[in-house]
Amino acid sequence: MYTGPVPHFWSSFDVAATIQEYCPPPLFFERIHKMPRAALRAVQEKRFLELMERGWKIPFFKRHWQAAGLEPGDIRSLADLKKLPPYDVDDIRKSIESKPPWGDFLGIDPTMGMPMVLQTSGGTTGLPRPQIYAPRDREIMGILGGRRLAMHGVQPGDVVQSTYSLNLSNGGFAAREALWKYSGALPVMTGSGNATPTRRQIEIMKAWGVNVLLGFPSYVRHLAQVARDEMGIEPRSLNLKLIGSHIGMEDRAGIEELWGARCQDMYGTNEAGVIACDCDHRMGMHVQEDATIVEIIDPETGKDVPDGERGTIYLTTLFKHYGPQIRFNINDISAWMAGECACGGSQRRIERIFGRGDNMVKLRGVNIFPEAIGALVAEDARSTGEYFCIVDRVGASGREEMTVLVEVRGDDIDRASLQAALEARFKDALGVKIEARPMARGELDPFTGVSQTSKIKRLLDKRRSATDPATGAT
Repeated sequence: MYTGPVPHFWSSFDVAATIQEYCPPPLFFERIHKMPRAALRAVQEKRFLELMERGWKIPFFKRHWQAAGLEPGDIRSLADLKKLPPYDVDDIRKSIESKPPWGDFLGIDPTMGMPMVLQTSGGTTGLPRPQIYAPRDREIMGILGGRRLAMHGVQPGDVVQSTYSLNLSNGGFAAREALWKYSGALPVMTGSGNATPTRRQIEIMKAWGVNVLLGFPSYVRHLAQVARDEMGIEPRSLNLKLIGSHIGMEDRAGIEELWGARCQDMYGTNEAGVIACDCDHRMGMHVQEDATIVEIIDPETGKDVPDGERGTIYLTTLFKHYGPQIRFNINDISAWMAGECACGGSQRRIERIFGRGDNMVKLRGVNIFPEAIGALVAEDARSTGEYFCIVDRVGASGREEMTVLVEVRGDDIDRASLQAALEARFKDALGVKIEARPMARGELDPFTGVSQTSKIKRLLDKRRSATDPATGAT
């Protein structure tokens, strides 16, 4: 048990030195954004070697690396990174199971008397995975979030409404810290529909002059549709200048048309915060390479993929002392962008996030991502863009079938025509027969949770998955 004096956040690390080292905006644009690649590599090398020294002191990594035949001193530079074995979320779960409740991957004792923050993954089954953040690590995450906001165009004095969930998951609180500390904008933390009902969200947006909206694309779209169709408020009349989202395979142009505002993309995780984001030119998402190393790996060969080819993301965090990630297979699918961005930024860029490897469905020999289904649904203006995929075995032969539930925009839509069009589009784009089932507005909400939570559900695979007691969705 800790018996020392009460620890204070601001005295637990050198705040001024951290800001100079990791450069929030506008310092970021002056020192980091266009840093020559050779200088950037030198920064990465220094931080990587410090990370390796730290990693050998954390039981999880010591055990994992020794099992692969490595010893301290074997990794001498960033060029040796691929000698380190990757790990994934299953390894983290095993760590927690063997050393409950925190596991042995954090390298931190929550009773040591440090001002720490606990947030979790957004998992929907079982207990969420805990992640504990020490003061300096957490502050750098705030700086990285501030960079994202500035890259997107958030300015001092903006009124920013954040619809990320405010609960155990990290998204909402991380956004508030970045807004509050490193943007000069005013955070309006309405949270998800569970915290602030959608109609009230719209009322607040209108009354308080919100001009920037943050949220997942499904809920951003849902907000606009509720305003227009249920409240008689034209979303464009609310005069948003900017939407910050996580677009993935969603329809960016459709969201921009609804709101009359630019929609910017970003990529981040619970463990690392903001990893990459796009700039005004929207030529891919700039990776924050002074703070993170991103690899895009062929899951079959374990080797780097060429620019433009899809692979799974491995992440190494250069800034985290407690609970670092060192070749963590996140299982998100992306690709490297070739060439340079018109903004002149020197950091490499990734394309959109195409989906998660563990969400991929193999249907009669064809690999399908639910996110790809969603992109096809969004093409048809007769739908709201909301969808939910159900995979099951049917009949005596156990034939694999996928049914996609799709919300129609209004009661006047010819459902048979929409169904035929979507099924033809699915077959043409994906090469496999998939059933479309049009549903009334709101009927998918119990499956997806789009009006209630940031953790939107898109898939129920009855062939393999444990079920949610309420909806059967994972």
